[in-house]
Amino acid sequence: MSRDLTYDFNKEKEEAIAAGTKALQSLKRAQEQLNSARNWGIYDIIGGGFISSMIKHGKMDKAQMYMEEARYDLKKFSKELQDVDQLCTADIGSNDFLRFADCFFDGFVSDILMQSRINEARKQVDEAIMAVEFSLKRLKSL
Repeated sequence: MSRDLTYDFNKEKEEAIAAGTKALQSLKRAQEQLNSARNWGIYDIIGGGFISSMIKHGKMDKAQMYMEEARYDLKKFSKELQDVDQLCTADIGSNDFLRFADCFFDGFVSDILMQSRINEARKQVDEAIMAVEFSLKRLKSL
């Protein structure tokens, strides 16, 4: 009987590792896009204008897509971790008003506010990456 319990634990552990690895990949893709958006945002602040704003927003759109994917993957990872009695939570969000203001009131203040939002999203993604990496390391050591 204990053999079946070990098999179930190992299966749950592998499922959790797979879910965590997928979440980590989504987070890293979001991180890459946010880093690029940050760079374009800096350029936009120092005078990039409409085109740099549009490129920055394209990067933010891609980052948002990956963050939504990561949110889904993190929920699945969290569920799988519960199966092996672990815990992981991460929340990622965005602010559509700042995007609107940045596009239509393209000025220094809105650029600074958007840059702040990009940096906050980067921080959240970085923290989520660290939490997932830590959880994966713990899982693999079980």
